[in-house]
Amino acid sequence: MNTSKFKHALFGEPFPTSMALHERLDKVRGLAIFASDPISSNAYATEAVMSILIVMGSGALAMTMPIVMAIAALVLIVVFSYIQTILHYPNGGGSYIVAKDNLGTLPSLIAAGALLTDYSLTVSVSVSAGIRAIVSAFPDIYDYRVLLALGTIALLTWMNLRGVRESGSVFALPTYAFIGGVFLIIVIGLARSFELFGAAPIVPQAISGEMLTEDLTQLGMIWILLRAFAAGCTALTGIEAISDGVQAFQPPESKNAAQTMVAMGIIAMTLFVGISFLSTRLNLIPAHHDSLLSQLTRTIAGEGFLYYWVQIFTMLILVLAANTGYQDFPRLGYFLARDKFMPRWMTNQGDRLVFNGGIITLAIISSIVVIIFQADEFAMLPLYAIGVMLSFTISQAGMVKLMSKVSKLKPGETLDTLETHLHHEKGWQWKRIVNAVGALTTAIVFVVLVVTKFAEGAWIIVVVIPLIIYMFYSINQHYASVANSLSTRTIEEREISDVADVVILPIGDVHRGTLRALQFAEKISSDVRAVYISTDPSLKERFLQRWKKFPTLTEKVNLIGIDYDYRDFLTPLIEYIEQVNNVEFPDHSITVVIPEILTNSLTSSVLHNKTALLLRNRLRQNLDIIIIEIPLHILPPEKKPEFEISGVADEVDAPLDDEEPASD
Repeated sequence: MNTSKFKHALFGEPFPTSMALHERLDKVRGLAIFASDPISSNAYATEAVMSILIVMGSGALAMTMPIVMAIAALVLIVVFSYIQTILHYPNGGGSYIVAKDNLGTLPSLIAAGALLTDYSLTVSVSVSAGIRAIVSAFPDIYDYRVLLALGTIALLTWMNLRGVRESGSVFALPTYAFIGGVFLIIVIGLARSFELFGAAPIVPQAISGEMLTEDLTQLGMIWILLRAFAAGCTALTGIEAISDGVQAFQPPESKNAAQTMVAMGIIAMTLFVGISFLSTRLNLIPAHHDSLLSQLTRTIAGEGFLYYWVQIFTMLILVLAANTGYQDFPRLGYFLARDKFMPRWMTNQGDRLVFNGGIITLAIISSIVVIIFQADEFAMLPLYAIGVMLSFTISQAGMVKLMSKVSKLKPGETLDTLETHLHHEKGWQWKRIVNAVGALTTAIVFVVLVVTKFAEGAWIIVVVIPLIIYMFYSINQHYASVANSLSTRTIEEREISDVADVVILPIGDVHRGTLRALQFAEKISSDVRAVYISTDPSLKERFLQRWKKFPTLTEKVNLIGIDYDYRDFLTPLIEYIEQVNNVEFPDHSITVVIPEILTNSLTSSVLHNKTALLLRNRLRQNLDIIIIEIPLHILPPEKKPEFEISGVADEVDAPLDDEEPASD
C-alpha cells in the first residue's frame, strides 16, 4: 500500500472544496459537537459548589440552591451575550473578533491567549477525567493512565482529522444518551420526591450539622460563598464554543448557531438546576470516592440498568467534551493566522476540509500537559476555567462597546466596522445593561479564581497568557518584516539588480548527476564555471580523465581547479563563489547550480555525504546568490535511468570507470 492509499484508508477519501458546504453541521450534530463541554460539566458543577460549602459544615449545603440559581442566571446572561455575538458576527471568531472590533488589538490577543489555554486544558482535563472513570472501574490499569490518556487524545485527533460531519455523528450518541439518562433521573427523582403519579417516595438521608459560623467572620463567610460561586462557574466552560464556530453550521449559519446556543443553554441549565435541587432535597453530601451524580442516580433508580447507563455515558461525554477544544482551537487559530498572529499554515484546510494544523497542534500541546500532570485532572483543575472567564469578560465588555455604537445609529442608518455591519436596533439599552452586568460578574469570578487558586497552580496561567501574547506579537512582527522586505511600493525598476551571465557549478566528480547539472547550466548561461577542489593529486588526475570522456558537454565549460591542502574543501569553494559575486559582479546576482543525489528511502539517504546540504546552508547567507538544485534520483537496479543526456546518451549508459564516483 503506497502512502496515498494508506492516508486515504486512515483519514478517508479527500473532499473537493465544493463539498465544504455539505460538510457543515446541522443543529443536531452541532449541538453534539459544541455543547458536549458545557453539558458534561453537569457531572461535577453541583459537586464543585457543595465541596466548598461543606467547609462551613453540612448545614451550609442549604446555600447550594441560591448559589446554583445565581450561576444559572449568569449562564443565561452569558448565553444571551453570545447569541448577540453570533448575530452580529456571523463569520465567527467569538471573543477574539468581538474584542478586536471594539476594544483593540491587545484586548483581542488577551482573549485569544486565554481561550487557547482553556481549549488546551479542556482536552487534557476532560480526557484525564474520563480515564479516571475507567481506572476506577479497573484499578489494575492505574499505572497505564498516562498512556491511556495519550491514546485517547490520539483517537480524538484521528476522528477530527476525518472531518466535522463524521466526528459529529460519532459524538452525537454519547451526548444525547447522557442528556436523556440524566433528564430521566431528574424526572423520576421529582416524581418520587413529590410523590407524583403514584411513584414510590424517596426518603432523604439523615443529615446532621449546622453552619459553623462561630469560627468565621462575616468577611470569611462571604469569601467562602464567593469561592463556591466561582467553583460552580465551571458550568460556564464551553459556552463560547458556538460563537467561535458559526461557519461550521449549515446556512443560514448565524440563525442555526443562535438556535443551537439557546438549546444548549436550556439543556445545560435544566440539568444543572435539576441535579442541584434533588441533591440538596435528598441531603446528599460530596464524597471523594463516589461522585454526586452517581449518588443521585443510585438513590433515585438503584443500581440497575439506568444507573450504569448514566455512569457509562457520563464517562464517555467527559472524554468527548474534549471535542469542544478540537472544534474551536483550530478555528481560533485560523482567525489569528489570518491576522498574522499565528503561523500561516494554521489557515490551511486538509483533504477532509478541516484545519489539520490546528488539530495537530492542539493534540501536541494537550499531550504535553497530560504528561506533565500525569493525567491527574485534579492537579490541572486550578488552571482550568480561568482563561474562559477572562475571555467572557473581554467579550461582554466588547459587546457593551458595540451596543454603544448601535445607540448612535438612527433608524435607517448603517455602520461598517472592521468585522461586521451594524444598523439601528430597538432595545439596545437593555442589551447593553445585560452585557455590562455579565462582564462585571465574570470579571469578579475571574479575580476570585485567580486569587483562590493562585498558589494551587493558577499562577501558571497568569504567566503563560502573557508569554502567548508575546508570541503573537513576535509572529506578527516577523510577517511585517517579511512584507516590508517583499514590498514593491518603494522600489523602482532601475533598483532591481541584474542577474550576471555566469553559472558556477561545484563539482566533486564526473557522474550522471554532474553531467545532468552541466547540461542544465549550459542552457541558462554562456559562462559556465565548473569548480573542482583538489585535495589529492591522484584523485585530480582521475577526475580529469573522466572529465575528458564527455567533450560534447565539457568543451564549452570553464573548468576551475583549485588545489587545497586541507580537507575542508567547502571553504575554498565558498571563497571563490564570493570572489565572483563581490569582485567580478559586485552589483549583480550570480547563479550557483548544485547537483544532489536523492535516494528512494530515508534509511539509504543517511549513507551519503550531505555536501550539497552543507553548501546550500552556507550560501544562503549571501544576499546576491541564486541557488538552483539539480536532483538525481537513485532508482532500483531494475529501473531505467530517469533521464538521458542529449548527444552523449551512449557514453553515459556505458560504465564511466571501474570505480564508483568519488563524491556525491
